[in-house]
Amino acid sequence: MKYGCIGEHLSHSFSKEIHNRIESYAYELCEVPKDKLDEFMTKREFYAINVTIPYKQDVIPFLDCIDDMAKEIGAVNTIVNRDGKLYGYNTDFMGMLALSCKIGIDFKEKKVLVLGTGGTSKTAVAVAKSEGAKEIVIVSRRGGENCVTYDQAKKLHHDCQIVINTTPCGMYPQNDGMPIDLHDYPAVEGVLDAVYNPLVTRLVCEATKKGIKAECGLYMLVAQAVFAAEKFTGKAYDRKIIDRVFKETLASKQNIVLTGMPGSGKTTVGKLLSTMTGRPFTDTDERIVEKHGDISTIFAKQGEGIFRDFETQAVKMISENCGQIIATGGGAILRQQNMDALKSNGKVFFIDRPLENLIPTDDRPLANNAEAIQKRYAERYQKYCDSADVIINADCPIEQVAQKILEKME
Repeated sequence: MKYGCIGEHLSHSFSKEIHNRIESYAYELCEVPKDKLDEFMTKREFYAINVTIPYKQDVIPFLDCIDDMAKEIGAVNTIVNRDGKLYGYNTDFMGMLALSCKIGIDFKEKKVLVLGTGGTSKTAVAVAKSEGAKEIVIVSRRGGENCVTYDQAKKLHHDCQIVINTTPCGMYPQNDGMPIDLHDYPAVEGVLDAVYNPLVTRLVCEATKKGIKAECGLYMLVAQAVFAAEKFTGKAYDRKIIDRVFKETLASKQNIVLTGMPGSGKTTVGKLLSTMTGRPFTDTDERIVEKHGDISTIFAKQGEGIFRDFETQAVKMISENCGQIIATGGGAILRQQNMDALKSNGKVFFIDRPLENLIPTDDRPLANNAEAIQKRYAERYQKYCDSADVIINADCPIEQVAQKILEKME
């Protein structure tokens, strides 16, 4: 390996794709078990690497030189091999600073809660301190010297104003995780989550619902990668490259989620989009049929409530993956947990086809005649609008509908 990223588990990592968008060097992901780290670092068989969980502190004893920023933070995420000597840097600092600037978080004279005690936690503390935070409280599961437990944080520091999550809680494949409940912290005005997969964690989702400035870690990941690439190559990159690579990466990873009335053409448009983009296509209703059988039979024998439970299970499982086209059932928007799951990795497009163009069919239990369709339309139309990121006027051929969606993704 010449260039790459080392960590214990990297199946979730976007780093290879990001570096390939920055520079032309061959970048690899290299999972290193804990009992093999000494051997890997001692051999020094690389030009330059990034370091991620859980090795940002463990690699330090193997380095010949550490720059002042990394030394002060006590964590290294970038190592360059120059003539057999290893030089360590921390580009996470500039990455997290760029993320906080992106959404306009002001640390000055604020009380900051940093969740976690690893290498990224040390970076978060350094950023908050450099930006003038009044008080910084570190939280860990066990507590200890210079940090408090989560129970102690809730009791003693519920007045914190900024929260930075540096734990893996909420990270793929445990997307349901949320390190704290924001209801316990009523003064919070800003949330940064270093997790970038899923694209929107439950923590950031809940913060956004409350009107709190919040962002996950993809922008931080891209920014630190650009600064790392400067160390790798010796080049100075225009800072505009951060925004470009972020937008390209987000667009490639975000699912295209299609919602709308039964008969609005979600499946037809989804399959066309799949052909146009090469992305895999998934239909939540088809997934339910594969596992539980015919939808009309489920409604008739088990009731709508059981079907909705099956639907929620299917939505949750499908939404955990990135880069797909997802067509949802007409009633998926009825449960907020479905929409939260779909938006964790997706952009939601409401296929707004006029009522007169919606044709009833026997395989749709709640829309199998004109009267039923009219009733569902009246009940759900505003929910479709409210839950969508983009409303697509579908009073046109499906090719035009698909093209409109792709333009909005770009």
